[in-house]
Amino acid sequence: MNLLETFKSWFLVCIVVCVFIFGVFYLRNTIFKTDKEKIISRECGFYPDELCSALFDGKRVAFQIGQLCQEALGEKDMSTCIQTPCNCSTLQKKLHFITRPLSEEERNFSLAYIVTIHKELNMFIKLLRAIYMPQNVYCIHIDEKSSKDFKQAVQSLVDCFENVFIASKREKVVYAGFSRLQADINCMKDLIHLNNQWNYVINVCGQDYPIKTNKELIHYIKSKWNGKNITPGIVQPPHMKHRTNFSYQEFVRSGKSYVYPTNNVKSEPPHNLTIYFGTAYYVLTRKFVEFTLTDERAKDLLEWSKDTYSPDEHYWVTLNHIPDAPGATLNTTWQGNIRAIKWKNQEGQAHNGCKGNY
Repeated sequence: MNLLETFKSWFLVCIVVCVFIFGVFYLRNTIFKTDKEKIISRECGFYPDELCSALFDGKRVAFQIGQLCQEALGEKDMSTCIQTPCNCSTLQKKLHFITRPLSEEERNFSLAYIVTIHKELNMFIKLLRAIYMPQNVYCIHIDEKSSKDFKQAVQSLVDCFENVFIASKREKVVYAGFSRLQADINCMKDLIHLNNQWNYVINVCGQDYPIKTNKELIHYIKSKWNGKNITPGIVQPPHMKHRTNFSYQEFVRSGKSYVYPTNNVKSEPPHNLTIYFGTAYYVLTRKFVEFTLTDERAKDLLEWSKDTYSPDEHYWVTLNHIPDAPGATLNTTWQGNIRAIKWKNQEGQAHNGCKGNY
């Protein structure tokens, strides 16, 4: 009997000890998890400008917070909530979209974006999340050649935002072809009819990613280009004249698309315009976009450019050098810093490759 009582006593002691140990571990994990969630909520979600700026400045604490956010949030497939039933509030929360203007300055300076995409849904989601602000507006041009599943997934994402929409007219985009320029024009026609009175329009492609915050972009535009367009470029050099001296045609068939030259010599540019050569990417004022869509010189140049090679690399910069064009910048060359680009074929010469820094 004494042995049985002794066994019961030890058994009760063991239970108490086990409960105590379990309680300690539970409380420790709960407190740690709660603290971690608070850090994630505070640092990963509410102060993106400050965190991004600190990262670009190389501050050690920013890397530590970034690592914590990455470990906590994980590298999950971002398209999961899009490809499966998921309401919009859940989608915005899971993908960590910013849902309110981060400053009065940003609230009062709306930007428009033209985003041309054709593949890599996850990359597009990351791009949109990075540039998204509720006071801005976004026109998404999906290549008509893209898969049905890709189009449906993008549509599902876009439907969750009042200020994001798909271009009303889509092109079968061919690299270096007129269709690439036409895609931007299509979006501009849609953007100009919106109630949102955006100040500037910026075009990006699906493989781009910003290295400046929304506020930093606004400061850059206001400080150096207030009321002016940014279209880096120079007078067309001799080795580029073949692009506009001869006629080019687009080929789209059986999964292949490319631009090929013909022997047809083109006429001189309309209105005796001087052709410039520059980048396909720009930052344009709203008034300049209106000018592009209505001015006879702009429309005639667009028509003339239909059978040129990579017309988006001469169209915008040429128009921006017409003296009476709104926001024209006549005395600039490659100023603007629109793109941080390292070309693969220049690795080892102009740069040392892409290593996460610019």
